[in-house]
Amino acid sequence: MPAFDSIGKTLMMLGIILLVIGAIVHFGGKWGLGRLPGDIHFERENFSFHFPLVTSIIISIIATILLNLFTKR
Repeated sequence: MPAFDSIGKTLMMLGIILLVIGAIVHFGGKWGLGRLPGDIHFERENFSFHFPLVTSIIISIIATILLNLFTKR
């Protein structure tokens, strides 16, 4: 059944991707992610805004490299 083979591979790839994302979120604070130079952080009297710009770029680069390694055809 070729249809189930492709669905199975897709589900396994999604599982690996979710595992990597979960590890990044869980251990990210310990590795310094979210507090890198270039991350935007504003704090006022009753308002704070944090956007991890550089952290997002680094995670995007790592995800691109991993996906290119795993999906070579």
